[in-house]
Amino acid sequence: MRIGFIGLGIMGRPMARNLLKAGYTLKVYTHKRETVEELVREGAQPGTSGADVAADSDVVILMLPNSPNVKDAVLGENGVLDGAKKGMILVDMSSINPIVSREICARMEEKGCDMLDAPVSGGEPKAIDGTLAIMAGGKREVFERVREILEVMGSSVTWCGEIGAGNTTKLANQIIVAANIAAVSEALVLGKKAGVRPEVIYQAIRGGLAGSTVMDAKAPMMMDGDFRPGFRINLHIKDLNNALETGHSVGAPLPLTAEIMEMMQWLNAAGYAAEDHSSLVKYYEFLSGTDVRRQ
Repeated sequence: MRIGFIGLGIMGRPMARNLLKAGYTLKVYTHKRETVEELVREGAQPGTSGADVAADSDVVILMLPNSPNVKDAVLGENGVLDGAKKGMILVDMSSINPIVSREICARMEEKGCDMLDAPVSGGEPKAIDGTLAIMAGGKREVFERVREILEVMGSSVTWCGEIGAGNTTKLANQIIVAANIAAVSEALVLGKKAGVRPEVIYQAIRGGLAGSTVMDAKAPMMMDGDFRPGFRINLHIKDLNNALETGHSVGAPLPLTAEIMEMMQWLNAAGYAAEDHSSLVKYYEFLSGTDVRRQ
């Protein structure tokens, strides 16, 4: 099966590499020519546009930042839709508004193509390892046709329902991750202010009910002051904005999401937008006049 891959950023590049390692024929495109050339040296074929990639592919995968980027890549000039042939499957692995997923899917179906929205969770480390959690929405039979491809990139691949269900599930994931990071930040700062070392608190509670994958991934980063991006603050702001918009449209109350969004907006204004979302701890450190670095 010929695969096209559009979007080769922090997440897309290692995902594309895993497809190459699995032996798939891969044609890639992104606006950064040097990134395309890097993947070409590893065995990929170069694409010149979304339309060019689609014309040579049975499946086209997108991994882009947000809804406008996906709409432009698919529906814009020389986009995927222009080059798509009947029977092609578009798999959008970006995290976008589920309403936009449904809109793009309708346009693809007009041309005789199918679409899945299949966002991921796990950040750069799991993208590199091929152990992402993938949540997909779309026709079940289409999902089954590309399951093997998705399983190259993820260790957990779940069909969530009709088109848009994947992104709705991802929004739920992002709410839980954001709230978890905020809670870890709040707890470690409490401990530091009360005279208990954050490292001791982390080691004492990580094996109990409060322990989580998020805590194990982010607490060490907070204590080491290592905020190199696995998932950037500005991207989490995008996801929470999509969650709030979706919540408003369906009448779901999201008070915790709204509160954490304001914290992240403060970080954005303070110049931390490109840092890892574990830098949410800096909001608490600013308010408390302390930090949670290892001693």
